[in-house]
Amino acid sequence: MEMSKVMLPAECYTDKVVLITGGGTGLGRSMAELYAKLGAKLVITSRKLDVIEQTAKEIQNESGSEVLAIAGDVRKIEDVERVVEETVKRFGKIDVLVNNAAGNFVSPTERLSHRAFESVIGIVLQGSINFTLTVGKYWIANGIKGNILNITTTYAFTGTAFTVPSACAKAGVLALTRSLAVEWGRKYGIRVNAVAPGPFPTEGAWQRLVPESLKDLADMTKRVPLSRVGEHIELANLCTFITSDFAAYINGADITIDGGEWLMGAGQFNQYLAVPEKMWDMLEQVRK
Repeated sequence: MEMSKVMLPAECYTDKVVLITGGGTGLGRSMAELYAKLGAKLVITSRKLDVIEQTAKEIQNESGSEVLAIAGDVRKIEDVERVVEETVKRFGKIDVLVNNAAGNFVSPTERLSHRAFESVIGIVLQGSINFTLTVGKYWIANGIKGNILNITTTYAFTGTAFTVPSACAKAGVLALTRSLAVEWGRKYGIRVNAVAPGPFPTEGAWQRLVPESLKDLADMTKRVPLSRVGEHIELANLCTFITSDFAAYINGADITIDGGEWLMGAGQFNQYLAVPEKMWDMLEQVRK
């Protein structure tokens, strides 16, 4: 990560503790790297302990900030409560929660089972609810004016074909954001905001959402007025700003960072209408 592209002043997160779900890979890792470089004590959590332990080691070595990896499933409240408990035990507090954990894939909706919906909604919506409630109750009990950042998506408010479970779940997270920004903002001084990224390539999610066989059809740069995809540092800069003291008057916002993509054509995966049934058969076999 090029520090020349970092927006905030160094060490502005000194004495802050940031908890990120899904922080071991992809966009979550990029956000974690910048929080650590800005001086935050960091906790990253996901189901894969080996992955987050390696990420924690690398971020800590690079930044000098203390990074704790705790395995847990966001869908299981007992795991969530344990992650929060261990975080507070290690660092004494939590200042920022970033609900980033997600799951997604492309498929015609009629091909999905109820369990496919349960899996995505469980991670994205129930997982965000579990961490929000657990950390929020901790803050309220201790009089802490913390803040929450939820990672949504532009199709949370437009809807989209072919990733319907994700659209449903992210829409729920957006409603959670706006609702608690009022309720908890007024009563407890807790800020709740969201960021809606457009196309930001990541190794895992990008391969599931833009398979090689559909690369030309699903060329995201053709949908973006700026004719490019996003850089991870651009998203990390925005997220670290929103949860910082510099953004203390931002509450209940859902900030889009997509180069104007959704304005160019709502529904991020609607272009898959052109995919023939035989190709869906092939993709389904690959996914299995």
